[in-house]
Amino acid sequence: MIEHIVLFRFKAASQGAIQDRIVSELRALKGIVPSVVDLSVGYNFSERNQGYELGLVVRFRDRAGLDAYQIHPEHQRVAGEWIKPNLEQIIAVDYEF
Repeated sequence: MIEHIVLFRFKAASQGAIQDRIVSELRALKGIVPSVVDLSVGYNFSERNQGYELGLVVRFRDRAGLDAYQIHPEHQRVAGEWIKPNLEQIIAVDYEF
């Protein structure tokens, strides 16, 4: 199994409704991208967040599933229309377990 973890820090102007829409768009990927085994996304409430406001965890059966997710048109749309224009910083970690 592959775990794909992403932390998002957004621009100051990208708060409230914009972040809510990003959460909604990301959650919808679970039912759209066939290689997604499980997906969770939510707001970071940790006091050690270092400004990262949103966390995403996506699980795949294998690396091929992760690769398919990365290039899937719907993932590309969400990233291009919602995430990249509002993003200040991103951290991603992928590991096999």
